[in-house]
Amino acid sequence: MSAEIDVTGYLARLGLPELAGHEPSVPALCALHRTHAERVPYECLEIHLDRPTTICPADSVRRIVSGRGGYCYHLNGAFSALLRALGYRVTRHVGGVQGNDAPAPEITANHLVLTVSGLPSDESPDGDWLVDLGMGDGLHGPLPLVEGVHQSGPFRYGLRASEVAPGGWRFDHDPSAGFRGMDFRAEPARMSEFQERHVELSTSPDSGFVQVAMAARRDATGADVLRGLTLTRIGADPARSELSDPKAYFDALADIFGIVLSPEDRAVLFPRVAGAHERWMRAQAGARAETEAVGRPDLPMRMNL
Repeated sequence: MSAEIDVTGYLARLGLPELAGHEPSVPALCALHRTHAERVPYECLEIHLDRPTTICPADSVRRIVSGRGGYCYHLNGAFSALLRALGYRVTRHVGGVQGNDAPAPEITANHLVLTVSGLPSDESPDGDWLVDLGMGDGLHGPLPLVEGVHQSGPFRYGLRASEVAPGGWRFDHDPSAGFRGMDFRAEPARMSEFQERHVELSTSPDSGFVQVAMAARRDATGADVLRGLTLTRIGADPARSELSDPKAYFDALADIFGIVLSPEDRAVLFPRVAGAHERWMRAQAGARAETEAVGRPDLPMRMNL
């Protein structure tokens, strides 16, 4: 595996070149996960630039090393390749993210989940950890795969047995965040099991990734989320602003999410993002008016990841 990916370049992107050749450990896994969450954005901009991506982990590593990010198949696929190259015991799992408007949890393969084993600690006596960089405003660091409530900065998470995946796990997200939760199967998964959903998520007009250009990143005190032209800070110092002009939009992409685009990409991307954002705003205004007309002025304004 180490011959297939640029481990040195990947660690340099994370600002952790000193971890090349290290002995796997809980502190090192935490450092890798946290810096990845902070430096490599969760994003779907390639869809809006008409550049199809693969879910091949080696391709995802190359994209990350070059300065970009991706969504769960890319981020967790690449990170699993890095961890394996560094000697960690990593397992990929089929999962399903439950949005805030979803009626019930399902295992839909719309999410790739990672677990790491063989690293016992006081927090995880069995040595198992939930490792997931593909939830946008999700985990900052790895979670001990232990049933109960876990605090991470301003967010409170729950881990428990899944009701839809026998032997698997349920992750309950903080109520302030962008989705309700996620379930995953216990069995190991192959990357090919996600290919069909990747095509759907990156091409279907019904896909949230196709409808809304977005980026997200976690840090120790919260998350920054950009959906369309709306920039939201969740957690410490919450804030919300509209990035109404190209300079503000691309400054935010560069300064907050580390995404620097060429002039050619900027010329393509902003009109598409602005147009989609305007259509979404009109749809929300119409939905609010309809809701208020029937006496239910409680329409949620959140766009799910």
